[in-house]
Amino acid sequence: MGGDSGNGDMLRRHEMETRGWSGWNREAAWGRKEGEGGVRSRGKEEVANMLFLESPAGVGFSYSIRTSDYNNTGDRSTAADAYTFLINWLERFPEYKGHSFFLTGESYGSHYIPQLANTILSNNKIMNTTMINLKGVAVGNAYLDDDTNTRATIDYYWTHAMISKETHTAVQENCGFNGTYTGLCRTTIEAANNEKGLIDESNIYPPFCWDASDPQKQHASVTNNNPCASYYMRSYLNRQEVQRALHANTTRLKQPWSDCSNIFSPENWKDAQVSMLPSIQKLISSGVSTWLYSGDIDAICPVTSTLYSLDILGLKINSSRRAWYSDDGEVGGYVVEYKGQIFATVRGAGHMVPTYQPQRALTLFSSFLNGKLPPE
Repeated sequence: MGGDSGNGDMLRRHEMETRGWSGWNREAAWGRKEGEGGVRSRGKEEVANMLFLESPAGVGFSYSIRTSDYNNTGDRSTAADAYTFLINWLERFPEYKGHSFFLTGESYGSHYIPQLANTILSNNKIMNTTMINLKGVAVGNAYLDDDTNTRATIDYYWTHAMISKETHTAVQENCGFNGTYTGLCRTTIEAANNEKGLIDESNIYPPFCWDASDPQKQHASVTNNNPCASYYMRSYLNRQEVQRALHANTTRLKQPWSDCSNIFSPENWKDAQVSMLPSIQKLISSGVSTWLYSGDIDAICPVTSTLYSLDILGLKINSSRRAWYSDDGEVGGYVVEYKGQIFATVRGAGHMVPTYQPQRALTLFSSFLNGKLPPE
């Protein structure tokens, strides 16, 4: 359901966006076969063939025939399962074999996508053949490093006038952001979270959803995104006629569809990398096109987090930071090209970029597929 939970009007024009953790989902896109020219861009439906995978098994409408699998899931098994799925999918649809293949995801997808990409590259090398023709990887509002994301979130609160200078200073003085969090550090972070108040951290500016049953009560948003959209999507996808039309939930799962699965928790998630930066570095070294992008009004995995991660990577700058423009002539965001890595921001976008800025997202996505920087 990644197409409904994260892509907004980039793929379709109705109001059924949602703001949930679609980081559980990942997206794959196929371009043309080698030698067929660039990726088409005349219409939205012609940019790429897209495949959305609900993963790991247990999220959305996906499931395992062994319930014990839910207690033995983690980053590594998710990458392995996704790779098995892709190989079997290509066997069923062999017309896509040999096509250029791109992986995208967001949020915790910054764990799934790089690990899956490195699995693809490793198996191509082991098999001494290109099983999957991986050309590019893009991750939005990435959760790349535990400590960096925590520090960056507090800094984001401060730089966006969400907490006081005193609270920000208290966190800085009591937290080392080195994997160890003392009681006093946790207390100051909790104080910062309380001070910012009740807002939607995935997009800090729209109003909160107070009454999903009455859309007339919702106030206008600076990005025209309905704050109750996730509730509408949840209701829509749990209607039996919708599930029949989608050929989904044919086994009649016990739990309803949700944009954030409650099957998994920190207790039964067996492995999670503290930092994904080594995996990102490995991808960069492989020569695969690697992009990171950030909606600049997301406080869950804020742009500051990605910037701090880039500082740690210490990549050489090939092309200095500049503004890029979308089809409407507006500044879409800012982009900088590092050696082996592109980083772009998307102006006015929240945690799931296409939901909030579909036109700008399409411009960025097309640039990624074509291997070019977003237009000046």
